Order: sequence, then C-alpha cells, then structure tokens
Amino acid sequence: MALSKEEMHYLGMEFIGEELQQMGYEFLGVNSAPKKHPQFVIFKSGEKIKFVIVRTKCVTNPKPEKPEYVERVIDHATKQESGVWYAYVLLAHGDDTSQAPIKGERYSIIFQGFEELLP
Repeated sequence: MALSKEEMHYLGMEFIGEELQQMGYEFLGVNSAPKKHPQFVIFKSGEKIKFVIVRTKCVTNPKPEKPEYVERVIDHATKQESGVWYAYVLLAHGDDTSQAPIKGERYSIIFQGFEELLP
C-alpha cells in the first residue's frame, strides 16, 4: 500500500526538522499541518528569522514548480524582515528510487538542499 499524502508530508517534515537542527537552528514555531505555511520558523544567533516551507512529493509524481502560497509567505516574511527557505523533498522506495514508497517498507529521501527565496 502506498503512503498517503499526509504520511509523506510528515516524513518530509521530520527529515527537514532534523536537517535544521543539525545546522544549528532553533525552532520558534512548527506547524505540521499539511496545508499551513510556513512549516518552520527558525533562528540562529546572529541571523535573522527564517520561514521554511516544506513540500514533500512522491518521486513518481514530482511537481517541482512552486505553489501559489509561496508568494504569500514571501510577502509576509518581507514585512517581518525575515528570510524564506524552500525545502523540496522527494520520497522514493528504499530499494528502487524510481518507485513510490510503500507503507511498512524502507524508503529513500531525495533532498538537494534548501533554496533561499528571500535572503
């Protein structure tokens, strides 16, 4: 059975949260609801606050274009003098990264880093 959109979203959120922690960021806010943006509000001493948008898709149905809500987050961040990062996460089957992840089986995460949308 394939993973649901919600399950994929939560896997992407968990992965990005761990990445941000490893980079030394602290969380001011986390919103794990699939249709609420941004998902993370982060900070690090000496840097301005950043909003992080997480988009998780299945490798068999990738949609690399940025959704319309990205502009709303950028507008809000501009008013707050904050930065915006976009995290695009692809999930694939653990044994064959050209296939969709299957519930209960190993999976792979394809992530090529954060895209800075607003410095």
